Amino acid sequence: MEWMMDNSTIARRDLDRIWHPCTQMKDHETLPMIPISRGEGVYLYDFEGNGYIDAISSWWVNLFGHCNRRISDAVSKQASKLEHVLLAGFTHMPAIELAERLVSITPPGLEKVFYADNGSSAIEVALKMSYHYHRNRGEERTLFLSLTNSYHGETLGALSVGDVGLYKSVYAPLLIRNIQTPVPTDGSEEASAKALQALEETLSKYGDEISAFIVEPLVQGAGGMHIYHPSYLSGARELTRRYGIHLIADEIMTGFGRTGTMFACEQADVTPDMMTLSKGLTGGYLPLSALLTSDEIYGAFYCDYGGSGSFLHSHSYTGNPLACSAALATLDIFEEDDVLSGNEKRASYMRGWLEKFEDIDIVSDTRSCGMISALTLDASLPVERPGLEIYRYGLKHGVLLRPLGHVIYFMPPYIVEESHIDKMMGTAMDAVLELSKLTRR
Repeated sequence: MEWMMDNSTIARRDLDRIWHPCTQMKDHETLPMIPISRGEGVYLYDFEGNGYIDAISSWWVNLFGHCNRRISDAVSKQASKLEHVLLAGFTHMPAIELAERLVSITPPGLEKVFYADNGSSAIEVALKMSYHYHRNRGEERTLFLSLTNSYHGETLGALSVGDVGLYKSVYAPLLIRNIQTPVPTDGSEEASAKALQALEETLSKYGDEISAFIVEPLVQGAGGMHIYHPSYLSGARELTRRYGIHLIADEIMTGFGRTGTMFACEQADVTPDMMTLSKGLTGGYLPLSALLTSDEIYGAFYCDYGGSGSFLHSHSYTGNPLACSAALATLDIFEEDDVLSGNEKRASYMRGWLEKFEDIDIVSDTRSCGMISALTLDASLPVERPGLEIYRYGLKHGVLLRPLGHVIYFMPPYIVEESHIDKMMGTAMDAVLELSKLTRR
């Protein structure tokens, strides 16, 4: 029985058979695997009853806590009626209602919804759709443009438009054509203006070849929680429109309230040609992604079947009813609980904690955007993998932190309370102070 199992037994069974994502499995010769038995609110519990505050929302997906009753009930209710049906030639109410609601809350002009299964898949859809759109109009635009330091997923198309070498470099021979333009160096308007100059130079040189410019609006996630000013998005929208290039807003991480507004694009008052959504879309319950686009782009594929004009892209679980029901329940919580206003108070409390890190000698930078707070450790630390040391310390003290190299970040669920923030960020501070001692030896 599950209650009689211990962590080490479960971990051994896991390591016998499972190859984990984004993991060097050899690390687990010394790094304990943490088997999770259940979740409740901001906590995850292992098989021995130890609780861990989920400070990263389980890879940025869990918005309203683990085993949220309202989302669980919605999924359970749907499971008793319809678990799945193909979305080719068939439809169902959760998919229809979710599409209607997504159109109603995203920037004006995004009128059509194309479902997929996960964030990387949504990016693949966007890249193919952009290229195919231009091709249907008689233009052969085979080049894509993205920001330096960007991350858009790990399938081949998504890797192509990313710029995190750790994930991308080994697969370079397999990737589609892509070039990068500099991301603004910081959150200032001056940095934004300088980066826009570089963007205009790139577009003037390659504009006829570029199909789309893809960006993570305001915050680059896996690129170290790098934050830039909304004015860059405004300028990029104007420039891409001038050159007939699609603007793809990758809101997979930034969407659904994470940056302080429902979608990051709102802070620049822009409507992209395509917007990709996933992660928080279902509150962390089930895999689902969506690409929203305009009637104009949709119309470019509206033709008789056959030939090369149709957009024939599919996933077996596209628009899954259970996942759509979870997403609808998630949107209900946003509407009924005034989540964004509550998040303003949570974010302010987190920023207060973040300021305390600025006095630590090995912290080189702190920054925040909505419900994202981050700090960077000095790159010259005499520790090979400081992030791993922070991770170990956090687990030992009941907090799940998963730094990105030298960057420690906090992205908790939106139900986090001040006492949880104290524990979460206080534990991280203690871990950083322990590392700081190494520099004085």
